[in-house]
Amino acid sequence: MKNIFNHLHTEEILNRIDKLTPNSQPQWGKMDVAQMLAHCSSFQDIAMGNAVHPRGWLGILIGKFVKPIFYNDKPLARNMSTIPAILIVEEKKFETERENLKQKIITFQNNGPEKCTTYPHSFFGKLTSEQWGKGIYKHLDHHLKQFGV
Repeated sequence: MKNIFNHLHTEEILNRIDKLTPNSQPQWGKMDVAQMLAHCSSFQDIAMGNAVHPRGWLGILIGKFVKPIFYNDKPLARNMSTIPAILIVEEKKFETERENLKQKIITFQNNGPEKCTTYPHSFFGKLTSEQWGKGIYKHLDHHLKQFGV
């Protein structure tokens, strides 16, 4: 499984983000490209410990049993549910969101595993830095595939 803490994997993701345009259309889902970038940026905030969301009852009940879907080799399901706090519905500016996301990815990668959040994911619970690194890559890959890059 690829890991965002690997420089080559980070470069691959950044290059794919650069291929997006304001006119990129989703192959599934309801978000437009700018909303997707803002969503991914909000997810980076969680992984960096800049945003903490409380655990819901379902996550507490089954999160630890299903958390491998976050970091294993299998692709994420299309239209998979997300953390409600990072579901973006308002209009966003493409260029601003693209640059914000790229900077957060670079910062996360540069900070390395030792600065990854220790707060539990609101659904999956406690994750190791390796699981976060793989999960971040997988999440970004999922949404970039959503928009054909």
